[in-house]
Amino acid sequence: MSDENLQPVFQIQRVYLKDMSLEQPNSPAIFLEQEAPTIEVALDVGAEPLAEGIFESTVTITVTAKIKDKVAFLVEGKQGGIFEARNIPAEQLDPLLGIGCPNIVYPYLRANIADVITRAGFPPVHLAEINFEVFYQQRLQAVADAAKAAAPADGAATH
Repeated sequence: MSDENLQPVFQIQRVYLKDMSLEQPNSPAIFLEQEAPTIEVALDVGAEPLAEGIFESTVTITVTAKIKDKVAFLVEGKQGGIFEARNIPAEQLDPLLGIGCPNIVYPYLRANIADVITRAGFPPVHLAEINFEVFYQQRLQAVADAAKAAAPADGAATH
């Protein structure tokens, strides 16, 4: 093998809109409301191997806007990216897929969601920047906490 084959490789192959949905269950009456909506945002990220050294990374955002107890709109978007990641040390691959790739994909999703909301007739919602490193660490901690919580119960069940 040549040294070139051992060099780490990370490349964007493609960024694409995987899924987008819009619901306006109370339109057109909701447009007559004068009150500003409350906005809730939910986030999820995912990654999976597609082939040797090729991975798909996804970011999913759900934006729910309510006025009083009525849903003004609900937008869910899923942006995907295909990335080539070869010769990356195993301990660096998971953070790359959980932090680096979402950082690349998210701005596209943010723009697509803002566009859909505007096209739906509502004022634009500009989603904040997301610190995917903090999100990644929180997910790791949640998995560790769940494993700790499950361990005594599993041990007690075997007695």
